[in-house]
Amino acid sequence: MNSKEELSMIHDKSLGEETVNFLTRMVKEDIEKGVYHRPVATRFPPEPNGYLHIGSAYAIHINHSIASQFHGTFNLRFDDTNPLKEDVKYVQAIQEDIAWLGYTPEVYYGSDYSEQIAEAAKKLIRKGKAYVCDLTPEGMTEYRGTLTEAGKNSPFRERSVEENVSLFEQMKAGVFAVSAKVLRAKIDMASPNMNLRDPVLYRILHAEHYRTGSAWCIYPMYDFAHPIQDSIEGITHSLCSAEFKDHRPLYEWVVTELEIKEPPKQREFGRLNISGFVTSKRYLRELVEGGFVDGWDDPRLPTLKGLRRRGVTPEGIQKFLGELGVFRSNSMVDSAMLDHYIRQDLKERCHNVMAVIKPLKVIITNVPEDWSEMLIVPNHEGDASKGVREVPFSRELFIEREDFMEEPTPGFHRLSPGKEVRLKGAYFIKCEHILKDESTGEIQEIHCTYDPETKSGSGFNARKVKSTLHWVSARHGITAELHLYDKLLKESAELSESGNVWEDLINPESLIKVEAAVLEPLMAEATAHNTYQFIRHGYFCVDSKYSTEHKLVFNRIVSLKDSWNRPANHSK
Repeated sequence: MNSKEELSMIHDKSLGEETVNFLTRMVKEDIEKGVYHRPVATRFPPEPNGYLHIGSAYAIHINHSIASQFHGTFNLRFDDTNPLKEDVKYVQAIQEDIAWLGYTPEVYYGSDYSEQIAEAAKKLIRKGKAYVCDLTPEGMTEYRGTLTEAGKNSPFRERSVEENVSLFEQMKAGVFAVSAKVLRAKIDMASPNMNLRDPVLYRILHAEHYRTGSAWCIYPMYDFAHPIQDSIEGITHSLCSAEFKDHRPLYEWVVTELEIKEPPKQREFGRLNISGFVTSKRYLRELVEGGFVDGWDDPRLPTLKGLRRRGVTPEGIQKFLGELGVFRSNSMVDSAMLDHYIRQDLKERCHNVMAVIKPLKVIITNVPEDWSEMLIVPNHEGDASKGVREVPFSRELFIEREDFMEEPTPGFHRLSPGKEVRLKGAYFIKCEHILKDESTGEIQEIHCTYDPETKSGSGFNARKVKSTLHWVSARHGITAELHLYDKLLKESAELSESGNVWEDLINPESLIKVEAAVLEPLMAEATAHNTYQFIRHGYFCVDSKYSTEHKLVFNRIVSLKDSWNRPANHSK
């Protein structure tokens, strides 16, 4: 999807401030037709086997916003039906991430419905709609057929109801080994939809479950458990991503055969993909376990833990998600759009401070060596309500190395020999002399004079300068490490299901470390809960992972430059 299409699809405002889309229209029609005699209810059903990412936030936002529009309920239900992959640490992490985003759903666990799901399986067996199959996994694959060839009926498909009930009870009691038997739906082995070719409903797993322990040794497959769990919770609209569209007929088969009254409806929306980001759980795991990134909370990852550590606010994410609308099919959004809404949020809340990334020393020669002065500067250039702060100005300062040029090129208006510039919130200075390293010729110091009549805020207007530079007092400034983040993947990177050589795909400039930046002294008190605009460099926050009492590390959240090309028909 290109930038002109990103926001063109969904902005009908007939439901007030909320966006109307094909999903909300469907819900509205169901309400008008009286399809349900209960409030609208949606849910988000994550597996507790990994961490949430921006795509998860998109699904949460869709389900929550639709429930909210119709004054309904929104549930968080853990799809914990596979003890081999689940862990309580993921349950806790998912709940923390959702709370951080600002949602407070009711929390449910699929494992709490184990008895009801097993009873539903027995009901299907008694109706002749499910049977116990002894085929090996390899045999099931062979019998299943292909996309162009029909499958074959299992040799165990015509077992009697009595035998199937008995075998299922034995499965439940732990009589059989793993993979010895499965319970399958009896639908149609010739169906063009592979999901309807007698899909597995239950499998045997002799493993400890993080909630139920060893109480169960059979576990339902997601496609079977999902509609039953939805029905138990009174979900009206089961909204999920587009890869489940081909699974919808099985969802509808289950609720029909179980004779569920006013059954929930499964409907799908497109997955959110963002350029330069990896949102596949499998690929994220490869990156983390392969050591290509700094854990699940690496600020280059789209995990909510990574975005939080990077310094992104939940409000920024909410603004972004709110503008996307609902995609009908899987879509790629320019990461510049996400950056735009993060930047817009930070712009309003952050205090401005001065930080010099590549320091070049400036010495003011017409003041005593121990001279200094406290200057008053605003905390935010556009918001006087954020107050002012004191900044020390002294004989020795640091400016950006790029802000000085010995032989200025045309159009360069910053500091150069004989030229005058303003130091932000301070005075005019003029370059009088350059001190170089004798062996390398690199400029070591710039000797300048300052004009005390030109103090900022004094009303001085006798002459003008073309440039204002940020600076930090060499005597008072603090040293910090800065982490400058960019897209994790190269622009040319193409991911492959058959395998990825991550060394060739990762952008070598996705993380640049600045070892010794110099910051205003007030930044010594910076905490992980605050974000700041470093003048000219972007928005930053304290890195919660690597900052210590003796060393401050700041992450760049986003740069100041906005490269998102807003669609012409987008009014906001």
